[in-house]
Amino acid sequence: MPAGPHSPASTCRGGVRAACLADVGGPWLADAMRTATSADGTPIAYEETGDGPTVVIINGAMSTAADAAGLAEALADAGFRAVTWDRRARGASGDARGSTPDREVEDLAAVIDAVGGDAAVLGHSSGAVLALVAASRGVPVRALFLSEPPLRFGVDEPADDLADRLQQDVDQGRFDDAIVTFQLEGVGLPRDMVEGIRASDQFAALLPLAQSTVYDTNLVREASVPTDEMLGVTAPVTVLRGEQTFPILLTAADRLTGAMDGAELVVVPESVMHRPDPVATARVIRERLA
Repeated sequence: MPAGPHSPASTCRGGVRAACLADVGGPWLADAMRTATSADGTPIAYEETGDGPTVVIINGAMSTAADAAGLAEALADAGFRAVTWDRRARGASGDARGSTPDREVEDLAAVIDAVGGDAAVLGHSSGAVLALVAASRGVPVRALFLSEPPLRFGVDEPADDLADRLQQDVDQGRFDDAIVTFQLEGVGLPRDMVEGIRASDQFAALLPLAQSTVYDTNLVREASVPTDEMLGVTAPVTVLRGEQTFPILLTAADRLTGAMDGAELVVVPESVMHRPDPVATARVIRERLA
């Protein structure tokens, strides 16, 4: 999910590292969100919407819990309790230097435990990768809904040193360079699209999320060729994709479904160009969890 207008960036100017990092874990959503404590002590902020069976939403790259508000509202309208949360180094959650994919798995486990320990999980983009990795490592999930996971299956993978270069940009206060490099090399967006994002008002909102690009890069690189454990998760798996989306995501969704016994592929026409349609996505989930 792309970052939206609710991401805090007013204090992040000119690539100044201290100003940007002040927004991570700050008080901007403290009054609206609860906190789970991850295994390493990192506070993870989450919010609940609606009543009913629990669905935990995991955002993709460069986004916060606020960007999943539409999905949460649609799920609440469909009779679920939707849980949105800020992944580490985003929004109102904290961070720990050198965090690995294992830490993000623990973050999800902490959120699920905090909301009662019984939840389905809806992951979008890198959030779908995290959901699948977590389930393969024993995090309890009732069902998995994986929306356009960016798995490359070893084809045209980003450079091995991408995460190191992104971390160097972040450490030296070049948040704008980290975002642009991640969009070009990690996500694979066309240069003209990236330049358009950089020239837009949206770009300032992405700068406080620069550290998270390192974590997303490491997560997707580690899981890009799914392990036997990932392909053999026991929870029911539904893979979702739009009809119109990036070619790599079409291939990934179809290939992942084919590699998992019992997985179901659902094409959601209303979801366009890697943006899940809230109402249509909630409908798919309701039909399978009713």
